Amino acid sequence: MRFTHTGPAPKNRNDWQTLRTLFPYIWTFKGRVLAALACLIVAKVANVSVPLYLKDIVDALSLPATPLALPVAALAGYGLARLAASLLGELRDAIFARVTQGAIHQVARSVFDHLFRLSLRFHLERQTGGMSRDIERGTKGIGFLLNFMVFNILPTLVEIGLVAGILLTRYSGWFAAVTLGTIALYVAFTLAVTEWRMVFRRSMNELDSKANSKAIDALLNYETVKYFGNERYEVDRYDRNLASWEASAVKNQVSLSMLNAGQGFIIAAGVTLLMWLAARGVTGGTMTVGDVVLVSAYLTQLYAPLNFLGFVYREIKHSLADMERMFKLLDAGAEVGDAPGATPLATRAATVEFDGVDFGYDDKRQILAGVSFAIPAGQTLAVVGSSGAGKSTLARLLFRFYDVNGGAIRVNGTDIRALTQDSLRAHIGIVPQDTVLFNDSIYYNIAYGRPDASRDEVIEAAKSAHIHDFVMSLPDGYDTQVGERGLKLSGGEKQRVAIARTILKNPPILIFDEATSALDSRTEKAIQAELAQISADRTTLIIAHRLSTVVDADRILVMEGGRVVESGSHRELVEAGGRYAEMWRLQQESEPEAV
Repeated sequence: MRFTHTGPAPKNRNDWQTLRTLFPYIWTFKGRVLAALACLIVAKVANVSVPLYLKDIVDALSLPATPLALPVAALAGYGLARLAASLLGELRDAIFARVTQGAIHQVARSVFDHLFRLSLRFHLERQTGGMSRDIERGTKGIGFLLNFMVFNILPTLVEIGLVAGILLTRYSGWFAAVTLGTIALYVAFTLAVTEWRMVFRRSMNELDSKANSKAIDALLNYETVKYFGNERYEVDRYDRNLASWEASAVKNQVSLSMLNAGQGFIIAAGVTLLMWLAARGVTGGTMTVGDVVLVSAYLTQLYAPLNFLGFVYREIKHSLADMERMFKLLDAGAEVGDAPGATPLATRAATVEFDGVDFGYDDKRQILAGVSFAIPAGQTLAVVGSSGAGKSTLARLLFRFYDVNGGAIRVNGTDIRALTQDSLRAHIGIVPQDTVLFNDSIYYNIAYGRPDASRDEVIEAAKSAHIHDFVMSLPDGYDTQVGERGLKLSGGEKQRVAIARTILKNPPILIFDEATSALDSRTEKAIQAELAQISADRTTLIIAHRLSTVVDADRILVMEGGRVVESGSHRELVEAGGRYAEMWRLQQESEPEAV
């Protein structure tokens, strides 16, 4: 099964499904949502009453001058209505702020948590730059959608309903008909053109993610780019992606101008027709000057936000497209999951058994075929063989990054598929061949093995890994920043940090995957002695290329082509004169000092 998320959003998008995915996160704050909606409705009632008071004021002031001509009640009502609309609008914003930010917080956390539950296969195939852009745009889209749905679209719809009702009850039905007809035509035109324009936005998103992925990939491989002098090649590749993005962005802007022009024409026609109806009513004696002011005020109140509503609708569609890409990450199923009723592993003495294990990363290539062996509790098993023999795959399967295609892996007689993943991995410590560190301090990277460890325990682990003296020689000591992926440290220094991290974790099962491959011979001997000490009384799997590092193992397996071809102690295998003996002879000739 393969997962992908960096392609374009589907043409037949399901915006309602996107909204249904978002709704549970919003409804967590249902009390605030209902309170904000109540403020919204009352504020709009106050807002539409303002032109009514304004009409009364104008009509009163149009009468012949008298000592009592000043319309005190109408003026007071006008002022209170405007104040109420303003204050309730601000109260609505304040109440709903927690809903918006809380929903963004929960969605971002859910996506981040889900990504860690996806299989290693997903993360080997993903593009970090594109995925980070998808999440960034998606969370911003949530904020935009919620803010403008509650602060613009809903208020405008409520106001349209109230104004249409007032015009229908007070004046000729033509006023309400023209108002609603103009709005309907405006909305229909906006919907049709916006749907047509969405293809340009989706193309922009895809090309933006692609360009960002290429840029981050090149920066992460900065040294490789410099080694081969390919700076110009990387810049040109990035520039080609930007050029494609630029073309889509231009089409997006031109189509936006077409949409705005059409909207402007519809609004102008509607306003002109309404004012003509009002003017005819005044000349016919059926309407007063105050009525003209009332209609004009309603037009201003409606069409100003309605014009903005076109922009908001377009941006909401864009936000839905952005959110859709982010929510597609949540749709990616976990290839490896806990079985129903999975039990936690809790032991300090672990026996590991591979029983007829078959495995391949895909159907086209078999990596392991019928691999069987057992590591009794407290003993050390070493696996050697040529590159591509399937040695490192054993570690990935034991961690249950993948499930086996056939056979079983057991810990203390229990199939690891019947154990919870968290408890299984808590019992295993690994020192990988390629150590990648967090862009943080040396202390943070060592303490990552057990975040709740005390500082003394972290320092003791560093001493055991023979890195304490080096760290103390640095100006910032344990606060020294290691750089992205640990690039500020040498390979040997990173390896010793990884060893210290595993020592601090203190698991009952240890895996050393070429753990000393980046160390010089002198440091390797010191580390080997320390590794032998920490692996005492622990179940240990050593994956090695240098045979000198495994001569003391209780048992050694030789793998070729995904199969175990030899098994025994160092002495037994040398005396057997097989593949191991040949490898030993070749390494004696090339590394006599190490041997």
